[in-house]
Amino acid sequence: MKKKISIAIIVLFVFKIYAQEFSSQVKRFITVDDTEYAITDVTVIDGTGSASKTNQTIIISNGKIKAIGNDLEIPNGTTTIDGTGKTIIPGLVMLHEHMFYTKPFENWFSVGQMTFTFPRLYLAGGVTSMRTGGSIQPQTDLNVKKWINEGRMTGPKMHVTGPFIEREGPKVPELGFIDSPGEVSKIVNYWADKGVTSFKVYNNITKEDLKICVEEAHKRGLKVTGHLCSLTYEEASNIGIDNLEHGFMAASDFVKNKEENICDPFEARQGLTNEPVDGETINNLIDLLIKNKTVITTTPNVFEPYTDREIVPGNGLDALAPQIQERIKEDYKRAQGRDAASLARFNKNLTWVKRFYDKGGFLVAGTDPTGAGRTVAGYANQRTVEILVEAGFTVEEAIKICTLNGAIFLEQEKLLGTLEVGKQADIILINGDLNFDIKNIRNMEIVFKDGVGFDSKRLFDSVKGQVGLN
Repeated sequence: MKKKISIAIIVLFVFKIYAQEFSSQVKRFITVDDTEYAITDVTVIDGTGSASKTNQTIIISNGKIKAIGNDLEIPNGTTTIDGTGKTIIPGLVMLHEHMFYTKPFENWFSVGQMTFTFPRLYLAGGVTSMRTGGSIQPQTDLNVKKWINEGRMTGPKMHVTGPFIEREGPKVPELGFIDSPGEVSKIVNYWADKGVTSFKVYNNITKEDLKICVEEAHKRGLKVTGHLCSLTYEEASNIGIDNLEHGFMAASDFVKNKEENICDPFEARQGLTNEPVDGETINNLIDLLIKNKTVITTTPNVFEPYTDREIVPGNGLDALAPQIQERIKEDYKRAQGRDAASLARFNKNLTWVKRFYDKGGFLVAGTDPTGAGRTVAGYANQRTVEILVEAGFTVEEAIKICTLNGAIFLEQEKLLGTLEVGKQADIILINGDLNFDIKNIRNMEIVFKDGVGFDSKRLFDSVKGQVGLN
């Protein structure tokens, strides 16, 4: 009797893996949920960095890639999707995402949790896996992750970072602040027990804070990233931080006579402005980061200049609540023709990021939907790929950075990140040729997560006018 029960449990478990049940709220976005189907005559960019291939067929079975090639026999009765004139790429794996959005008030900087709009927008924009780059409501993020996995909410697979580890500096009411290094180990172990998988240190920490964070996180097999200022990239890399955020835009290494453990954002920005594009400090820093195997996350979208560009890069203005649209439009008008210095830093940083990559550095990507409020989940993820190509990366390199590299960092590369037989069917079907025009990445039709196809446009449309509210 016990043996029969055990077999029944195994059968039910296997069935649950390959036939996930979804709530009615999730089902309304699903367009493909067949056990087996094929996408035919499609161009494939597989995420490995290899050149794209045309006239390919990919067969999906039980949520995984069963076969891929240009001369495949499709079993009779298999559902087929015509991929003529279309491209498939792996689902995006993005590593500096947030579940919150900028909500300033008077002269206060503040952020608000986007529990419902952002998960949908990320998936709509092709993100099938994401890491939050710091959480203001980590328990909320963990709950959302759980409910997505259970099929009760719509969104990507989530890797949740703990609350920001920070000392008091600028008054951001949603941040918690520590007073001593001893608090760091308590934060790391408490939230590791809760299920977060990484930690983020912030602008005003000390060397001792970071040392403890790295030590405690690494004991648990978890990683530490940082948006720094009080510490230089060189100091953090030598201490053993795994990841540095925002390309080189947050580096204070270019400050002359920098005071230890002190953040001076104005001096840091000036140092970035003054450092020559081919300066000795930046080149030595790049070599050190590569030697120490410190990963860089590029987040160009959040720094994108205003002049002659979209109000919300990626064309996401309609996603914002009407009153927020008005504020963003006014800010945009005021900034036209007045952001030459921002443009210079933006371009310089992209040059350095590409140099880091070309010399062998490990580069991943994210969006950071904060800043001035022009960075909106989903739209920003698509725009990030465009910016990488505009910066000189090939289309195949840009896709690899935003897919396989992210999967490797998350230690998920055996499961996802590329289009290969046996991997999970995390796939984006795009109307158009990315090599002809990278902006075709905005023409996503179906985003497949574990083989289940979600309607990208329907997801985008479902939350129009709600970002900033929910």
